Amino acid sequence: MDNITIRYATAADCPRMMELVHELAVYERAPEAVTVSLEHFIESGFGDKPVWWALVAEVDGTVVGFALYYIRYSTWKGQRMYLEDILVTEAWRGKGIGTLLMDKLILIAKEKGYSGMLWQVLDWNEPAINFYKKYKASFDPEWVNVSLEIGD
Repeated sequence: MDNITIRYATAADCPRMMELVHELAVYERAPEAVTVSLEHFIESGFGDKPVWWALVAEVDGTVVGFALYYIRYSTWKGQRMYLEDILVTEAWRGKGIGTLLMDKLILIAKEKGYSGMLWQVLDWNEPAINFYKKYKASFDPEWVNVSLEIGD
């Protein structure tokens, strides 16, 4: 499709990106889990000390998907790209947009000299799992996700 543009996100894209985050949360059966404010989201990506970067997929001026990543450090492997989210709005899935985003992420990781990419996928999200299998991604059943909520 000639009218798809993959580009780096700007602060002006953040309201639409947050709409897509909420869409993803509904899809992942956790709409109440999104608690980040738009202001915090913008500051975290475009403030004095950004902690994330993103690509957006745009069709005729409308953002229909994005991939948000940050850099993590492995004491075993060095710098690695961590893909926090890659998503395409439901109406645009199956049209190659996810592939365009993923291919651009891989190119960025290679250009920056990262040792690899990693991400998480829900075990029931078969469409995403099948998408990642096309890239010959490794699925690791050994590691357990751990998190700690830090409140006021």
